[in-house]
Amino acid sequence: MNRNQVKGTAKDVAGKVQETAGKLTGNTSQQVKGTAKQVEGKVQKGAGDVQQAAQDADKRNRKL
Repeated sequence: MNRNQVKGTAKDVAGKVQETAGKLTGNTSQQVKGTAKQVEGKVQKGAGDVQQAAQDADKRNRKL
């Protein structure tokens, strides 16, 4: 697991917490910010997944 995967997952979780807090308090602004943070986290994790897949493929190719 690389840094982008970890940070992306953390942002996604933080966004879910922020969105839920916004729903509980009736604060639409916090809900929107939480949703945006979740999207940001998912994108960052996706970039990390691609990066990890490239590294794994490189390792496999070096063994050949």
